[in-house]
Amino acid sequence: MEEIIVPAIVFGTIPLIIFLVHRHRERKALIEKGLSAELLVSATKDRTLESLKYGILAIGLAIGILVGNILEEYTRMSEEVSYFSMIFLFGGLALLTFYSLAKKDKE
Repeated sequence: MEEIIVPAIVFGTIPLIIFLVHRHRERKALIEKGLSAELLVSATKDRTLESLKYGILAIGLAIGILVGNILEEYTRMSEEVSYFSMIFLFGGLALLTFYSLAKKDKE
């Protein structure tokens, strides 16, 4: 278990640090050019839909893993087929759900 956690933390923090440095430089450049803070606020508003998308996707993936486990236990379906098919099925359904919610929000 520990041999998985350490690389996951290392490879997870590197992109996070790169993202934070890039965002800081971007904001610093906006301030130096004298642009208004409304650009930053509008970017934050768009991120709420992005957070909703990732939340719905995470729920869909979790349901896919759960249903894949149930299929593996109670049917003759192999482990790989049950997990991958259900993860992709419910992940796709989650993204379609988000699309329909975002479309209604724009109208």
